[in-house]
Amino acid sequence: HWVMAICFIVLAVSGIVILFGKHIILPWLGYGAFSWLTVLSKNLHNFVGPLFAVSLLVVVVTFIKDNIANAADFVWLSKLGGMLGDKEVPSHRFNAGEKGLFWWGITIPGIVVVGSGLFLDKLLPGMLYLRGDMQIAHMLHIVCAVVMMALLMGHIYMGTIGTKGAYGAMKTGYVDEAWAQEHHEL
Repeated sequence: HWVMAICFIVLAVSGIVILFGKHIILPWLGYGAFSWLTVLSKNLHNFVGPLFAVSLLVVVVTFIKDNIANAADFVWLSKLGGMLGDKEVPSHRFNAGEKGLFWWGITIPGIVVVGSGLFLDKLLPGMLYLRGDMQIAHMLHIVCAVVMMALLMGHIYMGTIGTKGAYGAMKTGYVDEAWAQEHHEL
């Protein structure tokens, strides 16, 4: 999780610099500093991308069994995770919101981002790298990366200040029994 998180932050920041830097950062930094920043961002992006791909695979394989939907998830969703009541809705190891993030914020867009990134770097043997295909790959890469950034900002919020006790659990990997009973009763 931490390897993937650090890789994702590096990729998000470097990708934003590459994508929007010319219009936002260049006027502030000037050509010399912006050129240095862009070259650094491109090299970081290309170096960290494969590490992100491997960490994504490890995270998906590690957590997939606990992220399959079950009946409790539909109850959790019907009560909007407890927002339509006065207490936590019972869940297993991961609640329906966390499972949704796993599939729609990490796994599916992550596979598209990794696949399109490998295509854009021309690392897929036997492929024809035509201009139109590269443009489609760019659009897929950017759209899925932005979706991931948006959803993962919510994940970071919930894991730090949005849920009392979650930050300590994130730091150590452990929670006390009362917290686990309250948030993951099943």
